[in-house]
Amino acid sequence: MKKRIVEGVEVEASSGNVFADLGLPDADKLKIKSGLTAEIAKAIRVRGLTQAEAAKRMGLTQPKVSALLHGEFSNFSERKLMDCLNRLGYDIEIKVHPSDQLVGHLMLTHA
Repeated sequence: MKKRIVEGVEVEASSGNVFADLGLPDADKLKIKSGLTAEIAKAIRVRGLTQAEAAKRMGLTQPKVSALLHGEFSNFSERKLMDCLNRLGYDIEIKVHPSDQLVGHLMLTHA
């Protein structure tokens, strides 16, 4: 990563994935999960749902929804998070295309 000095402080540019910047394994998957979790929180807020109402729609318990809304998504698979979004009335599109890199990456884009 590129480093520079800003007002006497060494600053390192982000890769665009905080999980990769922290050196965590499966950083791409963690970024996807965090993005899906943020979309779930947004959907709950936009629809004006309580945690109990959201839990019923997503097929979860209210404590699991609470944990999810507090960023505890490690126990959820990407598929389960996508299922939660579907149950909240969101469509999900998966787009596959060749990468210009030797190994491709997972990405989440928002409409």
